Amino acid sequence: MKFMMLALALTIALAPAFAQTKQEKRQAASERVVTGTVDDADGKPIDGAVVKLKDLRTLQVRSFITQTNGAYHFSGLKVDNDYQMEANYNGMTSGWKTLSVFDSRKEPVVNLKMDKSIKAEKDQKQ
Repeated sequence: MKFMMLALALTIALAPAFAQTKQEKRQAASERVVTGTVDDADGKPIDGAVVKLKDLRTLQVRSFITQTNGAYHFSGLKVDNDYQMEANYNGMTSGWKTLSVFDSRKEPVVNLKMDKSIKAEKDQKQ
């Protein structure tokens, strides 16, 4: 009997730690995280590049400065919105890449590569 009471007490005590609320489950199902790296034209990671993320529904723009390994991440993205990402560093750009609602991955990886020719085109226009 003591064993049953102990098991019941442990079950009741640990239940809140394992339970998710309906709101948490709904939020987890409707959000995703995008990660990636920013590399130069030679494939070397760039520290300090600015990655812009544009929500194509609201036109809100968020930014992230890459870490020493060129890595970036954005969390809390809605699965039913399209997004565009672009990296900029020392006048160079990666160009825009799109993360579509049709990409069903919960944690997509979008790597951005700097293109020297895009920098040259911008310099020629000025």
